[in-house]
Amino acid sequence: MLSFKLSDDFVGQYKDQVPPFGFQDAAGNSLGELTFVRTYSRLKDDGTKERWYEVCRRVIEGMYSIQKDWAHKNKLPWNSNKAQTSAKEAYDRLYTLKWTPPGRGLWMMGSEFVHDRGVAAALYNCSFVSTGDIDRYNPGGVFGWIMDALMLGVGVGFDTKADTRNIEIRSPSKNPIIHTIPDSREGWVESTEMLINSFLRDTPPVIFDYTAIRPAGEPIKGFGGTSSGPAPLVKLHAQLTKIFEARLNQKLDSMTVVDIVNLIGTCVVAGNVRRSATIALGDPSDDVFISLKDYEKYPERAEWGWMSNNTLVVEDELDYAKVVSRIADNGEPGILWLDTMRGYGRTNDPRNDRDHRVLGTNPCAEISLESYELCNLVEVHLDRADNVEDFLRTIKFAYLFAKTVTLLPTHWPETNAVIQRNRRIGTSLTGIAGFVEGSGLNVFRDWANQGYSEVQRYDTVYSEWLGIRESIKTTTVKPSGSVSLLSGSTPGVHWPPAGNHYLRAIRFGNADNMLHMFKLAGYRMEPDQVSANTTVVYFPMSVPFSRSEKDVSIYEKVHLAAEAQAYWADNAVSVTISFNPDTEGDDVERVLKMYEGKLKTASFLPIGDKVYAQQPYTSITQEEYEEYEMTLFKIDWSGIYDGVDNLEAVGERYCSNDSCLI
Repeated sequence: MLSFKLSDDFVGQYKDQVPPFGFQDAAGNSLGELTFVRTYSRLKDDGTKERWYEVCRRVIEGMYSIQKDWAHKNKLPWNSNKAQTSAKEAYDRLYTLKWTPPGRGLWMMGSEFVHDRGVAAALYNCSFVSTGDIDRYNPGGVFGWIMDALMLGVGVGFDTKADTRNIEIRSPSKNPIIHTIPDSREGWVESTEMLINSFLRDTPPVIFDYTAIRPAGEPIKGFGGTSSGPAPLVKLHAQLTKIFEARLNQKLDSMTVVDIVNLIGTCVVAGNVRRSATIALGDPSDDVFISLKDYEKYPERAEWGWMSNNTLVVEDELDYAKVVSRIADNGEPGILWLDTMRGYGRTNDPRNDRDHRVLGTNPCAEISLESYELCNLVEVHLDRADNVEDFLRTIKFAYLFAKTVTLLPTHWPETNAVIQRNRRIGTSLTGIAGFVEGSGLNVFRDWANQGYSEVQRYDTVYSEWLGIRESIKTTTVKPSGSVSLLSGSTPGVHWPPAGNHYLRAIRFGNADNMLHMFKLAGYRMEPDQVSANTTVVYFPMSVPFSRSEKDVSIYEKVHLAAEAQAYWADNAVSVTISFNPDTEGDDVERVLKMYEGKLKTASFLPIGDKVYAQQPYTSITQEEYEEYEMTLFKIDWSGIYDGVDNLEAVGERYCSNDSCLI
């Protein structure tokens, strides 16, 4: 039950307004609204779906309830009139998409799952854990933590430092025990820990009884989705057993660490969390790690190796020539400059070494993290600001959302210890490339610099009021996957993936009621060539951006990321630098050398002129766009909002863009 409420009269003013979603297509249908309906609009008790004004209410009431509960719990001052005034402005700026929580926040803030069941981890985007922290008495524990986080939709970064602990894979030798797996997230995690421990320490082998797990197709209350049945867990246990048995009497090495986590990730995806994201951090001297995605060398890994983005942690000098051939082939490994991440906030500011405990990052690499730490993000949409004063005012409410989330403890004591010490947040900007295209780089520098100072000012004021530490770091640039679609922004620091006119392919399960509406409205639809029971729908888009990522050189892309790192982000900038391997392949090594010390992380994505069937973005001509628009009709979304056979929102379950989405 939420303790803070906005008045019905206030919220009622927005009920009949048309939400200002972005990316309208030829028929006046908005890709922003479509994204909202399928991703963030939760089912209500009567089976209908939330409208935008209702989601804004749930988010703001949840946000201010956390503050109010904290104040009352700690006997701190709470002014109801000031809170109402603040909450109303926060609501209006959210409704008009000047700022947004991350996808996690839109989906989960104010929900029963967070506020009544107390699963606060569901509000966090991403995390990191070092396998160097592996406990010899419970080596499965670190992998259980990873599985638990992934099952809650939290993306996980992990390193391979367990290979330095001299832990041996041994055959379970005692008499087996029978374990009935409870029908819960915790039950799945516990069973996997037990299996791993049976091979990594002297515990009995386990025979699992899966009969208590609900059958496939039944709804999962609270978190959303439907049950997959026990099949993904059965497969995970069998695959882990096969890997361990093939490596008996060998040391736990980087390949085995990555295999365990990747297999857990495939189980989570199949288990109807739908998506999962991990990033594996390895040593540049580890030739096995560098080659993990060479499926000619390790063909057995093709089944699960796609589950992580692999990145090298650079602590000393690195011979980039050693890895650029792999990058040119498939974009990996990425690069993380750990000394820069530990030593600097914004790269324009002096070195301070405040973050000396940092060991890694989250899957999309926008946050520097200690082991067992979670990241907590929020977003300001540059293209929605009327002027710099409006932008600075919006920052207040975006910052406050992120800071508020740090008040909720997770169910992991080791994580709470780090969160409460660091209070790390990531106030992000999106629409940077579009803003610079329209207003210029100098204006961006000025806005970012003023905005950063404003965040620091608010952090001093609100930390003092809440009686907590100021945040060790406060700003970032996240990749902004589907959230940027809501407002029609360019995502994060990236240029749009296609030109002025393109087809956006979106996949829907065949049971989704929206497919019927798309068919009636005249959209092109076809069966997915990869996934069963899935349909691809093509949405024609016309956007004002004069250049797409294919029109921008590798040097301009990396330079804009470095500008954002210098003037805004004291955490990191998530940047996937797309490049044409035929014309820019030789530039990758030069870019890495030039921007060492100016960026904290960088990943690459080779793109070219090849056209693939059912690819996410396909450029079309203006004539093709106009021909398509003549066949389309406006969708009446009330059939979805007010229907009774709707599906639960998918939810953006981790930080993502198209390149790190699994």
